[in-house]
Amino acid sequence: MASNILGKISRERTISAVVIVIAALASILPGGVILAAVLCVISVIGFLELTKVCGVRQEGAAGPNALEIAGIVVVTGYYAALCLTHPAKEAEAYLSSTGFSVLDTGMMISLFFSLILLMSVYVFAYPKFHANQVMNTYFSLIYAPVMLSFVFLTRQLENGIYLVWMIFISSWISDTFAYLTGVMIGRHKLAPVLSPKKSIEGSVGGIVGAALFGALFGMYMDRVLGLERFAVILAVVGGVGSVISQVGDLAASAIKRNHDIKDYGKLIPGHGGIMDRFDSVIFTAPITYFLIILLMR
Repeated sequence: MASNILGKISRERTISAVVIVIAALASILPGGVILAAVLCVISVIGFLELTKVCGVRQEGAAGPNALEIAGIVVVTGYYAALCLTHPAKEAEAYLSSTGFSVLDTGMMISLFFSLILLMSVYVFAYPKFHANQVMNTYFSLIYAPVMLSFVFLTRQLENGIYLVWMIFISSWISDTFAYLTGVMIGRHKLAPVLSPKKSIEGSVGGIVGAALFGALFGMYMDRVLGLERFAVILAVVGGVGSVISQVGDLAASAIKRNHDIKDYGKLIPGHGGIMDRFDSVIFTAPITYFLIILLMR
């Protein structure tokens, strides 16, 4: 009986993983509006999973409340603004000494606007919502939607059609290497309270695996583009990204532990919710974007 259940879960995970890969290819390769729309949908779902877990929505509520609806409006507007204000040339100018780019200004305006909107709902609906609910809503907006948007920003970089895959190499490939290394030689617990199965040896294996994969991918890029600079850069991005992805994975686990839940949702069979599948990607996307820009300068 147990073996049948495990076999079913394994099949579900495999099928879901294949579907996710196909969806990633179908959205990341064309990029632009298509990728932004897909990320917007994923971000809204992740945002609602977080607000539900963090107590923004009351138990048994039929649907999103006013704070969550305001958050959905912010997320939709944020991704629409990214499409309108972020041509590739803006990404190249990012962090330049010339001052704020359109992207800088747009992101700051979005963050300020979202806080003002949430506080407006809080004030005019008072005392329906508690201050903690407002703070948790704002946290959920930053955690999932804003951090995931760096997948889009990385895709918009020069050679972004290649570089964007480093986000997934630094997270999912790292996770695979960490699991295999941990199974084979894992002895010392990395975070025994949060994730008893994770080991220090597995963590190191994940970092080395992601760095190696990044170097090989960089060599492939150099060969395709006729350059000689990506192998070392992407090895560093892979290794550092792996460290950050593991922090993201454990952070998502910590939130679940705090609220006594196993999964954030049931949307993806065998995996859980959006936050369960993209927990490491959420952390890896921003660090990949900034590392690529800084190292390529």
